[in-house]
Amino acid sequence: MTLESIHAAVVGETDLQKVLVVDDQPDVREALRLLLKGAGYAIETVATPGEALAAAAYGGYHLIIVDMNYTWDTTSGEEGLRLAAESIEKSVEGIDFSQAASPGKDFRILIENTAGSEFSLGGSFEQVAEILDRLRGSVPIAACIDTCHTHVAGYDIVSQEGLYQTLLHLDATIGLGNVRVVHCNDAKAARGSKLDRHQQIGKGTIGKEPFRILLNDLRLAHAAFIAETPIEKPGDDRRNIEALKKLVI
Repeated sequence: MTLESIHAAVVGETDLQKVLVVDDQPDVREALRLLLKGAGYAIETVATPGEALAAAAYGGYHLIIVDMNYTWDTTSGEEGLRLAAESIEKSVEGIDFSQAASPGKDFRILIENTAGSEFSLGGSFEQVAEILDRLRGSVPIAACIDTCHTHVAGYDIVSQEGLYQTLLHLDATIGLGNVRVVHCNDAKAARGSKLDRHQQIGKGTIGKEPFRILLNDLRLAHAAFIAETPIEKPGDDRRNIEALKKLVI
């Protein structure tokens, strides 16, 4: 994540109030803090996932945003998924999540799908679902689905029938009810390219129509929709948010 490409803003009304941002770059943490504070959220920032998890158990956060990549290098994909899940489990040892599940709170650690580039994990819904399954019972867990990542990983979300089938597949693997956040990003690269290059809403290889369908799908009414589009000139952030809001019926 680079400072120039950052934009995070919640589209529409959600019940998210208190957000914790995790990134090892101080300038990135500060940029995200200012952006989300401007949207009316109570923001705290920390440098490491360990700090975030410790804070999560007691801080009453509704959402944690973590910028991390996970790779399997020379091990098998299955082994990489096991190691990823075990690493998360180890990092939360000794943390009492009972307060995070108390009335009025619904804290979750979100696992985001990736663009599926070489040696990366999370490019398929099945891999995200496996991590969720491995952690369920020990960690409050859910999923974040990125539209750009989904598209360049090879899923068809552009044609109406393709998006319908992709959502069926998503529901059968991860479960639409487990999708707590949708990252709304158009894509600069082609479907199946594995290139994670975000684009302004409606100006990329996805187009506006898939976002209209997603934003109005009642099965995702519980989810927060967040734009993570690039800021190439002043005002791009607000223009992208307004473009998405105009698609909501």
